[in-house]
Amino acid sequence: MTALFDRIEAITGLRPTAQNRLAGGSVGDVCRLDFGNGHKIVAKLGVLGSGLDIEGRMLTCLTERTDLPVPEVIHAADDLLLMSFVEGQNAQGDTPEFQSADLIAALHDLTAENFGFEFDTLIGGLHQPNPQTDNWLEFFRDQRLLYMAGLAREAEQLPGDIYDRIEALAARLSDFMPDNVKPSFLHGDLWGGNILALEHQITAFIDPAIYYGDAEMDLAFSTLFSTFDDMFFARYQEHRPLEPGFFEVRRDLYNLYPLLVHVRLFGGSYVGSVNLTLHGFGV
Repeated sequence: MTALFDRIEAITGLRPTAQNRLAGGSVGDVCRLDFGNGHKIVAKLGVLGSGLDIEGRMLTCLTERTDLPVPEVIHAADDLLLMSFVEGQNAQGDTPEFQSADLIAALHDLTAENFGFEFDTLIGGLHQPNPQTDNWLEFFRDQRLLYMAGLAREAEQLPGDIYDRIEALAARLSDFMPDNVKPSFLHGDLWGGNILALEHQITAFIDPAIYYGDAEMDLAFSTLFSTFDDMFFARYQEHRPLEPGFFEVRRDLYNLYPLLVHVRLFGGSYVGSVNLTLHGFGV
């Protein structure tokens, strides 16, 4: 603790008086640091190679380019990220639906020339490649579906026969995906654990995995762990109507990516979820 406090003092000019662990932190431990003057900040602690500097860049991009509320970045290094402390609790199961829909729809209205991003990002601490690509099907196939399946297979978390079935599905994506998708700015890891709320008001979105992609990627991810309910989607569609087939087809297709992220990180039951999804697409 002394070494951490020394480092914080060298960066901020103030020495913490207390450290309290917070929930979350798939990349590193998260804690609140209290100071004698009543000031509070959040520190995410990692090791060399954690990529916390990339998380800091993502938060800074959201601050500079969007109206999405996120913590302010105070310091970002590979093994240490300091952020402003935002009041609020994990909003899972009690998410302000209308406000979330307004904020996410406004985020998705922000577009770019290509899919991807100007730098590679992270999701759950895993590398997320973002080469500039003008074709959404190709980007989703190569940089999301096959890439993450390959990582999971190399880590021996995904059986080879399931990887082969993912390849078979990848060859048929044009049967299920539209060809008129426009790039939207995505949060990228949109589940309730990454939304903070206080007194039924959103205070911050945290742990982003940003890039420009199909807006339906965020929407699909939000259904994977029941982040939002029907009120969210009704409100969202007042801003951005959904194309036919999202709930029936593309939601499950796009959720293969976060499922594969979870397979790579945790294995176990998530392999079964991938298997069921593949069966639903006839592979």
